[in-house]
Amino acid sequence: MDFIIDKIVFNDTLIYTLSFSDFETLNYLDHLTVQEIERFKAFSHEKRKREFVATRILRHSIFGFKHIHYNAVGAPYIEGEGFISISHAENLVGIAVNPFYQIGLDLELIQGKAFRVQSKFLSESERSSFDTSNHQTMTACWSAKETLFKLAGRKKIDFKKDLQLYYKEENLWFGKIINPEGIFSLDLQIIKYNNYIITFNSSPIEIE
Repeated sequence: MDFIIDKIVFNDTLIYTLSFSDFETLNYLDHLTVQEIERFKAFSHEKRKREFVATRILRHSIFGFKHIHYNAVGAPYIEGEGFISISHAENLVGIAVNPFYQIGLDLELIQGKAFRVQSKFLSESERSSFDTSNHQTMTACWSAKETLFKLAGRKKIDFKKDLQLYYKEENLWFGKIINPEGIFSLDLQIIKYNNYIITFNSSPIEIE
């Protein structure tokens, strides 16, 4: 089968995506490092295996055999390649790269799940600011919160209280992360890509 690789350029940020359908993962282990092959063997679900291998195929097309490391809170990095962020959705994986500042990326398939659970991750103020009846908008809100979570630098976080969204214009929102050491603020870019939402921070994190 064919993998479809695409690239989105936004100022200093490059976002690479790889679309795929079902494929035999064992046929593509040559795109994985030795450490990654060992990790691959620990997965039991085929969907997770495909996401893992598809991400490494995309990584390989960008950086070659440079290993993806993870820090203490699970954020990925590749030595000598600036800042990266990785995300995956149904049959799509993505890697965002920025040479200058920490980048967060989230991919979401547009569907009804975020619409159904919106009260669990959106505050009353946010629900009055965004169109809560629109599945695409609610998917974008969830994606934006996931992006903020990746940039927060900690695992335990309240999506309703600690991650805050503000509407600026159709595809540009403003986000705040309430952390113990201060409030992080940044711009969030929202892109509709086929039937997916792509969200990433389009500005460096500022500490208030």
